[in-house]
Amino acid sequence: MNLLLPFLAAVVAATPPPAVPRPTPEPRATRVVVLKQARLLHLLAGNRVIRTYEIALGREPLGPKERHGDGRTPEGTYVLDWRNARSAFYRSIHISYPNEEDREHARRLGVNPGGDIVLHGLPNGWGWLGASHRLRDWTLGCIAVTNEEMDEIWRLVPDGTPIVINP
Repeated sequence: MNLLLPFLAAVVAATPPPAVPRPTPEPRATRVVVLKQARLLHLLAGNRVIRTYEIALGREPLGPKERHGDGRTPEGTYVLDWRNARSAFYRSIHISYPNEEDREHARRLGVNPGGDIVLHGLPNGWGWLGASHRLRDWTLGCIAVTNEEMDEIWRLVPDGTPIVINP
């Protein structure tokens, strides 16, 4: 038995430690796609969906936003251009509405197109609502997710990411 111990010690010393797997970095979104009718927001990396979230929309969800105060969520192609960690809602990422097409449409109607449309979490102090906030469209035209989902989106979506909002 005593002769076996040095042999086993030599084998253990010569055996490399097992490789520690490195965590795979989370893919960052290269595009965000919103399907208003389905109430879904998809994060895509290339053509691959990496996350999907159920959402709440503006209180008048049908049709594109036309004017300030209409309660509609815009439809079209925009950019998630800057973020606000101190928003009145749990974190927000600004959507570049109105674009030139929206401004021209509003000009033809003789109305203010509105603005300040964001992707955001729940109102500050209301995080306890969680997913139940989706039981009704309630925003003024923004896109809302839970606070936990907003944390994930905040991490995965860099500024400058395009967002396409479909009917």
